[in-house]
Amino acid sequence: MSTEQNKAVAVEFFDRFTASDIDGALGTMTEDATWRIPGKPESSPTAGLYSKERIARLFRTMLGRLTSGLKMSVISSIAEGDKVALEVQSVGDLTNGRCYRQEYHILMTFRDGKICSVREYLDTQHAYDVWIRPDPVV
Repeated sequence: MSTEQNKAVAVEFFDRFTASDIDGALGTMTEDATWRIPGKPESSPTAGLYSKERIARLFRTMLGRLTSGLKMSVISSIAEGDKVALEVQSVGDLTNGRCYRQEYHILMTFRDGKICSVREYLDTQHAYDVWIRPDPVV
């Protein structure tokens, strides 16, 4: 596949995620795809290497905690060989009243026109504060 085709598939992934079409987003990935989220698991429970099945569970859990999905916007992308690097922003409101406004750098590797690995870099402190931090005791 060409770099432009790979970029189009990367954008399609985020378009489908924005539409809360998790199955469609996962359909852009190979069956053996992996997804890596940075951080130390002891302080960031979502950190680590995910299989396609495991990342699907995380995506569905996230959507279940949002009032109306997560809007993912690709700001820019560059491609070379089998890799696409993207700047992405997301906006979503959680059912607990917190607002998730994240900025990402995502590196996707492609094989045969599908995403076979993802490395997601994000503000892990913001993710913790919005998704995990307990509410203060009053």
